[in-house]
Amino acid sequence: MEARAMLIGAIEAGGTKMILALAGKDGTILARQRIATRDPAETLADIRDWFAAQGAISALGVASFGPLDTNPASPAYGTITTTPKPGWSGFSWREALAPLNVPVTIDSDVNGAALGEWKAGAGAGKSCVAYTTVGTGIGAGVISDGRTLGGIGHLEAGHIRPARPTGDDWPGHCPYHGDCLEGLASGPAIAARWGHNLSSASVEEVELVASYLAEYAMTLALTHMPEVMIFGGGVSKARGLIEAIRRLTREKLAGYIPAYDRDLTGIICLPQLGDDAGITGALILASRALD
Repeated sequence: MEARAMLIGAIEAGGTKMILALAGKDGTILARQRIATRDPAETLADIRDWFAAQGAISALGVASFGPLDTNPASPAYGTITTTPKPGWSGFSWREALAPLNVPVTIDSDVNGAALGEWKAGAGAGKSCVAYTTVGTGIGAGVISDGRTLGGIGHLEAGHIRPARPTGDDWPGHCPYHGDCLEGLASGPAIAARWGHNLSSASVEEVELVASYLAEYAMTLALTHMPEVMIFGGGVSKARGLIEAIRRLTREKLAGYIPAYDRDLTGIICLPQLGDDAGITGALILASRALD
């Protein structure tokens, strides 16, 4: 029973699926489960049932899709805000998980993945790590000395507006901002523009998306000076994209920052943990809740 008291739980909450994990305090995963994300009532019933079947846990970490209130001082801490996912706007993780009667730490899914890569992936041993997911949406997380950066909420760098190449006047696909980064380079934006995903794109199409993501990488470099910039998500896996982002980022910085004026293979990279980055980060959140 004493050993069981040191178990921790984690939830990586995505818009289509949720990964649940049980682990020792050191983060070693002992059991995991995947469930479909449906309406909150059905999804939470499955989450509670699974954790109840595992026995007692001492803390829980949640890395959730959002937008999400991640400010622990806020009365709405852990609440999903303006998500387009039906039924989830206004959902409170803190209230929903209260019956488990354990401390809970909640952060965004991208921050969770960033923590995972900082701890055990491409950012291991680095003090400043930026993680960006480029998929259905574009989200960003920056880790500085083991802590996620944010103020009243998590970063929303996917909605910055990149510089547009001359002649590209496509209006963009974001319902809020049109031609922000997410409206130009996310998976749905690429499909809306060209009718296919980036894995079927021409060299010119890949180059254009890379140009927008390089504008963003340049902004990361100028505002945070990360030692590594990790690009995850389905779009980032497209052939030739990461190489083009490296080349164009260096060109756009134009030698202004000597640390980036070189081959950026070791700085702009893909995740090392793959699909385990998010749940690894959620377990780090759980261990911090326990501490």
